[in-house]
Parts: sequence; structure tokens; C-alpha cells
Amino acid sequence: MKYCKWLFIALVLTAWRGISFAQEVHRAPALSDSSSFTWILLPDPQTYQKFGRNQSLFTLMIDWIKDQKDGLNIQLVLCVGDLVEQNNIEEPDGVNGDQTSKQQWESVSAAFSRLNGVVPYIVTTGNHDFGIKNSETRQSQLNKYFPPDGDPLTNALLVEMAPNGEGVKTLENACYEWESPHGQSFLIFALEFAPRMEILEWAKNLAGKPQYSNHIGVVITHSYLNSENERIKMERYRIPGANYGETIWNELIQPSSNLRFVFSGHVASSATHRGQVGYRIDPNQAGKNVHQMMFNAQREGGDWHGNGGDGWLRILEFLPDKKTVKVYTFSPFFYISPSTRHLSWRTEDYDQFDMSY
Repeated sequence: MKYCKWLFIALVLTAWRGISFAQEVHRAPALSDSSSFTWILLPDPQTYQKFGRNQSLFTLMIDWIKDQKDGLNIQLVLCVGDLVEQNNIEEPDGVNGDQTSKQQWESVSAAFSRLNGVVPYIVTTGNHDFGIKNSETRQSQLNKYFPPDGDPLTNALLVEMAPNGEGVKTLENACYEWESPHGQSFLIFALEFAPRMEILEWAKNLAGKPQYSNHIGVVITHSYLNSENERIKMERYRIPGANYGETIWNELIQPSSNLRFVFSGHVASSATHRGQVGYRIDPNQAGKNVHQMMFNAQREGGDWHGNGGDGWLRILEFLPDKKTVKVYTFSPFFYISPSTRHLSWRTEDYDQFDMSY
């Protein structure tokens, strides 16, 4: 009889814990502190764009951002590059996409334009955004589809642009100044894929100006960190003047006392989620921690020819203590249906963690 009594209690406790867990995995995104604000980090959109069937999934992600703007106090949207799969092809092969480059650029720019006047967004270029298929040259169609005055809210933040590989000042290399609701000043750089040495020097000189000495510096660039949490030293792209993670660190990040965050994408070393994320912390020359995060998802949802990445994005919650960022990995694609809502959060220690800055 005593055994039955304890068995009953154990079953009740197990059921209660199961209910608690179910509520947790089905939860809607919410701020942990009502005074927080958030940034949204979007991984490589290329596989959403190269197939016509996937383009609406990326638009769903953008519409979720619009829908959650007030509830999550979304202040800024960042994208780590590879906006399209091929920068300038006229005849897709039907295997690695069924959309022309024109269709891909039109799709991704139309999706982001839904944020115009709603929340500022900062994009950067990846290897697929240059050349014909994959960085054969430094020619990109970014300026045609993402002109500096495209979104008035983003344009209002623009401090300076540097010349691209063709000598034209575009958003391929841009610096933005942004004031947080907590009164902190941020200086945000979007740098071209594999930035040339003159671009690293431009960003270093700009970040080093006295008026920005107390700003919190952020760099967004496409190829920087791999899934082993190592800075990338070399890649075999034909694009001229290319520099990757280790050189970016040595020439720009480490010598700058105010650069505190680096966000990148690009890497998909396996179809598993762990093969598409990375994170490390290193001190800059002033002894301040620099948080370096790689976030991608393009091989999830069916690998290279799947649905584009299962809708994964990251929510970066800046707490009112002015020193903590909570990182969450969430999929509005899974969350939209009650039948898949239990799949909409990733809570592994490399997907949900705090950054102290």
C-alpha cells in the first residue's frame, strides 16, 4: 500500500513537470524585463530566395518582426549577408535554385521593404552577393536593390559610407550611429564580404575618432568565425583583396578599444544546427571583452535544397542594467502552427546564453 502511495505521488509529480515543460516549449517570445529592448539577428537568406517556393517563408519572418515590434520592443534588425544565392545569373539551373538573380534580389528587397518606416534594418553582403554566381568579382547589385535612402529610419542612422570595389560609396561598407532606449550610444559597421585592407583601415580610423570613444562598437561582416569557434584565416574565393576573420580581428577589432560585438554568418559545415553556429570571447587592446557570434541556418529544413532554414532567427535582449544581452534562438515558422510550436525554441548552451559587455 505504501509503495502504491509513493508511486501515485511520483506519477503526479512527473505529470506536473511534463505540463510545466510543455508550457515552456510552447511559450511565446517575451521580454525577461519589461524595460528591455531587442535586436533581431537574421542568418543568411540565400536559400529562401533561390527557390520561389521558399520566398514567402522569409517574408513570414519579416512579418513576424513587424508583428512583434512593440511586444518585444524591437529596435533594430541586422542581417549577416548572402542576401541572394547568385548575384547576376539570368538562367537558373533548376537544381541550385529556380529563380533568376533579378527575381532573388527583388524578393529579398521586397521582404525587407516591409520594415520601411517600421524599424531600421542593417544588411551586409556575403560571397553570393558578388560576381556572377559566387564572388568571381567585387561587382554587386546591392546598391540597386538596397539604396542608402531605401528606408528612412535606416538612412537617418547613416554616418558614412566607404567606396565599394568599383569606387562607389554604397551600403556595402557603411557606418551607423544609434542611440538605445537606455541612453547608450552604438557605432555599427556593416562591412563587405572579405573586406579589403583599405576598408579595414577606414573602419578603424572612424571608430577611433574621439567623438566615438565611449560608443559601443558593433561590426557585421559575413565571413569571420567558423562552427569550431575559430576565426577564419583563409578561403579560396577569387574576389580581389580578400581578408577574413583572423585578419579582421588583427587589423580592426583587437586594436579598437570600443568595438565590442562582431556578428557573422556564412558557415554551414554540416546540416546540423551545431555546424552553423559559433561563439567566442576575446579581449581587445583595452582589455574589454569582444563577443564574436556566428549564426547561420541555411542548411536546416532540408539541407542545401530545402526550405531555406526553418525560419530560425536570434533575439538579442538588451537588459536595462546596460551590461547584459540575453541571446535566444527562435523560429516563427515553427511557432505559427500549434502542431509545431514545441519545435520553435533552441535552448542548447550554444543557442541560449548571456553576453556581458
